[in-house]
Amino acid sequence: MTAVPHLGFIVAAYAVTVLVVGGAVAAVLLDGRALRRALERLEARAGRARAGGGR
Repeated sequence: MTAVPHLGFIVAAYAVTVLVVGGAVAAVLLDGRALRRALERLEARAGRARAGGGR
């Protein structure tokens, strides 16, 4: 018998948790980068419009 009877389950639960939290962090970071790029494009377009060169 092992020292911790459910060691495999505990390790698997922590591994799944690390994957899920890591995936959520990655999704937030990627979404933040995409939103920042979109905002920069929008600000550039608004700047051109104010200068008279916009659509």
